[in-house]
Amino acid sequence: MTAPTSKRSKKLLKSERPIGLFSSLKVELSFIILVATAIAFVMAWFLLKVGLSGWIAMPLTLVVALGITYFFSRGLTTPLRQMRDAAEAMADGDYTVRVKTDDTSNDEVGQLAESFNEMAGELQHADQMRRDMVANVSHELRTPVSALQAMLENLADGVVEPTPANLEGILNQTHRLSDLIAFLLDLSRMEAGAASLDIERFNFADFIDETLKPLEIADAGHAHDIVVQVPKSITLEGDQDRLRQLFTNIIANAFKHSADNTTVLIQAREDRQHGTVVTNVVNFGSQIPREKRADIFRRFVKGKTGPGTESGGTGLGLSIARWAAQLHGGNVRVVDDSRGADFEISLPKYHVAESARA
Repeated sequence: MTAPTSKRSKKLLKSERPIGLFSSLKVELSFIILVATAIAFVMAWFLLKVGLSGWIAMPLTLVVALGITYFFSRGLTTPLRQMRDAAEAMADGDYTVRVKTDDTSNDEVGQLAESFNEMAGELQHADQMRRDMVANVSHELRTPVSALQAMLENLADGVVEPTPANLEGILNQTHRLSDLIAFLLDLSRMEAGAASLDIERFNFADFIDETLKPLEIADAGHAHDIVVQVPKSITLEGDQDRLRQLFTNIIANAFKHSADNTTVLIQAREDRQHGTVVTNVVNFGSQIPREKRADIFRRFVKGKTGPGTESGGTGLGLSIARWAAQLHGGNVRVVDDSRGADFEISLPKYHVAESARA
């Protein structure tokens, strides 16, 4: 269901901030009170001096003082009224509405308006990603389920024989379903914010070799030259299942975005100064622009495999990889490398509990 477009999102009023140059709301309010008091005093003195009765001068002075206060304070509260209207529109499902503020507004109200717009942008992005996820998951589920149904109906009706080739086709579709369910389970764990870890010490080179075996088999038709430079002396503490998710997703992403017959480099070293193990996974040829490097780790964001094309999949692989790294107190990022797209994975050599990191 598409969110309705509110008229308020089309009409963004510019805030009237006569004194918006001040950096503090307290200073602005003090200035209003000072100006209104001074004008009221001068006006009262003038009216009494010209011989006007005090019973007439005082009400006139109060009306003018209130008018001046209202004029200036109206500009202060305009963004607040806009935020109220925007919040009501967002409650109705319209996340496109924004609060328009004066560029010269530097006080707390102006900062609040900017933060509100950032929050609205994140909510709009999350809402769009949710819609994309529903569409993607529906499509991803429908394809293997339809194929399984057709194959099993043919077997049940005796149209085809249960040969090893036919059974392998059914098994492949089952694997697709299993992978998608695993992605969705990982997403639910990400939403929960944490996951239990089974910490153990292991040899990092052996771990990379075990992780690579199924990936090499799946990638056999693309003839990638996989170069592994991982010293046998490196050991690491962590949850191998979670870390296997991390490295599987990063390496599979490198294969996916590498042309056939090109090289993929997996290189690891110990950073003794920071107590970390740093791994670089480089696919030669492709580059990731700086402005796109943060976005590719967002959920449901798919990379491009060519002009105007998407890589397919759920768009969760890299976000799950970063989540698994952060569970261990590490991180994944894209670094500058003239050779191609270079994903750098930094993990603590020795596990530190989350409570101790905090």
